Amino acid sequence: MTPQAANPTQPAGPLAGVRVLDLTTVFMGPSCTQLLGDLGADVIKIEAPSGDSTRSIGPCGDIGLGPLFLGLNRNKRSVVLDLKQPAAVAALLQLARDADVFATNVRPAAMRRLGLGPDVLLAANPRLIYASMVGFSQRGPYAAKAAFDDMIQAATGLAAVVGEAAGEVPRYLPITIADRSVGLYAFGVISAALYARERTGRGQSVEIPMFETMIPYVLGDHLYGRTFEPARGDFSYPRLMSPNRRPYKTRDGYVCCLIYTDRHWELFLNAIGKGELLKTDPRLANIRTRTQAIDALYQLVADELAQRSTAEWRALLPESEIPIFPMHTFESLLHDEHLQQTGFFQHTEHPVVGAVLETAVPSEWSDTVPRHQRPVPALGQHTTEVLREAGFAPADIDALLASGAARAAKPPSSTA
Repeated sequence: MTPQAANPTQPAGPLAGVRVLDLTTVFMGPSCTQLLGDLGADVIKIEAPSGDSTRSIGPCGDIGLGPLFLGLNRNKRSVVLDLKQPAAVAALLQLARDADVFATNVRPAAMRRLGLGPDVLLAANPRLIYASMVGFSQRGPYAAKAAFDDMIQAATGLAAVVGEAAGEVPRYLPITIADRSVGLYAFGVISAALYARERTGRGQSVEIPMFETMIPYVLGDHLYGRTFEPARGDFSYPRLMSPNRRPYKTRDGYVCCLIYTDRHWELFLNAIGKGELLKTDPRLANIRTRTQAIDALYQLVADELAQRSTAEWRALLPESEIPIFPMHTFESLLHDEHLQQTGFFQHTEHPVVGAVLETAVPSEWSDTVPRHQRPVPALGQHTTEVLREAGFAPADIDALLASGAARAAKPPSSTA
C-alpha cells in the first residue's frame, strides 16, 4: 500500500486512546492484539517471567526476539508479572481499572483460580471488555480441553478435507490458519464490543472459541448437499475438491487461471480455437453442469495451459476479464511489482536486532491513519513505565521488583 504520512496533529489510528491489557501468548491472541495495536490501541503485553514461548523460536530466539514473535507483537509494550504471586495479581487488577480491553487466551478455569475471572475484573471496571479466546465453547463437554492450531484443523474436518482433495493422507495446512483466523475474528468481536460500550456505557464479557469459529469456515463451503433436510447430496463443493484445482503448469512456470463464469469459458474456448464446444458439449451449458463435470473441464484447462509460456497466456487471455496470475514463491512475492509500488513491505530498524522486514497495515484511511509506533518490545521492557502510569509509587514498584512479582529489563545489546 501507498505509505500514508501520519499527521502529528491527528490520532495515530482509529483506536487511539483505547488501552488493551494483553494476556495472550503464541499465535491466536497476539495476532488479534497486534491488529488492535496497528490501528492505534495502546497494547500492554503481560508476560510471565519466562516470556511468550514464541520469543525463543528461530533466529535471534536466544535473545527473545525470534521472527515469529517479531511478526506478532509490534505496537505493544511488555510488562512482566509473575501471576503466581498475589502481589502481581493485585497489580494486574490495578492496571485493569484503567483499561478498555482485557484479552486473554488462558483457560477460563485457570483465570478463575488466579482471581482474574470476568466477574472480578468487571466488578473492578464495569466499562471493561473482557475478551476470552478459548479452544471450545465453555457450555459444552470440551470446555476444559486445551487447543492448538493443529488440533482445531483436525477437529473441524479441515485436515481430512485437505488430504482428500490432494488424494493423500489427512494433513494440516502449513500455516496457522485456525490461530490467525480466530485472532482476526476476535479482533472484530472486540471492536464491536467497544462500539456497543460507546452506546450503552457498559462493558461486558465476550468469549471467542476456536472450534466453533472455524467450523463455518470449513462447512460454509463443504456442507453442500447436506445443507438440506433431508439431504439433497453429499458433503463437499465439487469445484474445491477437484484434484485439478491447482496452479496450472505452463511451459516455463505456473499460473492461476480461473475459468469460472459463462463469460470466462466463452473467452477461454474462443482463445484456444475451441469455441464450438460451447454449443456441442452439454457439460458447458451452465455453471451447474460445469460444476458436475469440473474434474474433466479443469483437466482440459490444464492440458491447454501446458502448451504455452506464462507470458504467452497472459498476452492471449484478456486479463481484464479472465483472472490469470503467475504463481508466486515466497521469494518472488517479496519482489512483486504491485507490492513494491504500494510500499507494502517496509524495512524498519529495530533497536536490538537491526533491520527488520515488516508488512504494512493492509487498509487505507483518509483521516485516522494507522502507523507503526512501537518496535517489538524486549521482555519486561516497559514494566516500570506502565506501573508508574497506573499510579504505583516508586517504592511500590521497587517492592514488586524486589519480590519477583514484577520484572523489568532493558533491551539487550544489538546483535546487528
